[in-house]
Amino acid sequence: MSKVIMYTSAVCPFCVRAEMLLKQRGVTEIEKIRIDLDPQERVQMMERTGRRTVPQIYIGDTHVGGYDDLAALDREGKLTQLLQA
Repeated sequence: MSKVIMYTSAVCPFCVRAEMLLKQRGVTEIEKIRIDLDPQERVQMMERTGRRTVPQIYIGDTHVGGYDDLAALDREGKLTQLLQA
């Protein structure tokens, strides 16, 4: 299974939903990077993704985006393929 990295914060309902969806698809381990605890991580996330909001999700080397992007990928049937790549 591909490595999953998620930029997140403590108070983020979309982060919780993203994690639930990933776990439903068989992901057992998510590397969480808390941008609320380390301002430098927020800067790095914005430089890496071009976005300011969390969650920002990477599956392997692919930037999926936020929760809405993740859910759309799942509806298209492409999330499982990406996770198994």
